Amino acid sequence: MNGDETTAVGVKPLRRFWRSALGFWVGPNSWTPWMLMGLLFVCVVSQLVVQYRLNLWNRDFFNALEQRDALRIRQQAYLLPALAAASILLAVTAVWGRMTFQRRWRDWLTSHLLGLWLDNDNYRRIEARAAEPQLAEYRIAEDARVATDAPIDLLVGLLASALTAATFIAVLWTVGGALAVGGSELPGYLVFASILYAMTTTAAMVLVGRNMAPVIERKNQAESELKFAVARLRTAPSLVEELPARPSAPVGFALAEVIRQWRRLCWQHVRTTLVSHGNTLLAPLIGLILCVPKYLDGSMLLGEVTQAAAAFAAVQGAFNWLVDNYPRLAEWASSASRVGTLLIDLDLAPRRGQAEGVDAAT
Repeated sequence: MNGDETTAVGVKPLRRFWRSALGFWVGPNSWTPWMLMGLLFVCVVSQLVVQYRLNLWNRDFFNALEQRDALRIRQQAYLLPALAAASILLAVTAVWGRMTFQRRWRDWLTSHLLGLWLDNDNYRRIEARAAEPQLAEYRIAEDARVATDAPIDLLVGLLASALTAATFIAVLWTVGGALAVGGSELPGYLVFASILYAMTTTAAMVLVGRNMAPVIERKNQAESELKFAVARLRTAPSLVEELPARPSAPVGFALAEVIRQWRRLCWQHVRTTLVSHGNTLLAPLIGLILCVPKYLDGSMLLGEVTQAAAAFAAVQGAFNWLVDNYPRLAEWASSASRVGTLLIDLDLAPRRGQAEGVDAAT
């Protein structure tokens, strides 16, 4: 092994993935991703404005309901369809922009991988390696899809979460005010409560899902090994005749490993669902319960209670971005790493070919 090869092997797969994948953002057609990203940013900000207005609508409607003000109730009822239509239109536009971005990025990356794979018969050198048990085709087709789908969803979601948290923390601070505790007051108690609750749920998700990425990595590897074993049947027809009588045949081993890894992944999802679903159920209720003391002492109206509860739930949804996206993030890390490993192998393939030529000449 020469010095260049040692350097290439030392490159982290994720870093190698990004070095190639970000090529979509530069070059003569780079205006496409930047334009789509700009559209998504506008949709996120506009959707936040609508959600903030809906939060105010929630306050005004329930205040009018508590005061039995028929005129204000009717005005809010007329306003709701317009806000709902705006939110739906923005959501539809965001879906189109996001999926268009993902489709174009996948097209670019897959074409890039295919070009490197086919160039100078690199695919033959990779397939000839004994230490390469996985089909490169699986990485090019499936892992490249996941590796380009997830970053856009995660980035847009993270941006929306950050802006939502900043906006609705201000709402909680303003509406919640201070809570009398003993002889003193605790200012912004709803904000501190939401941060503490979010830290608790995030820590719980990290704890129960700490093995998610390795499990997904192994599941993907087992899937590709099964494809590899089945593909070998075409080149070794005798295995087809032996398979029914040989439960320990390569395909049987590969299938058993796939099922075992799926069982492990199932339990990982069960544990993370306990945290995520529990948070979804409890967050709005905790927001309401925290507002009860101020409602009972008359310092909060019913509309302000519902507004604060909705803001509390919005802040939890923002703070718990990691809780909601941990499985997706783990799956992306696994697929991007596998694509990066393939890229490293493709980087080394020409050098190995030259080394093999030198050895043969010698």
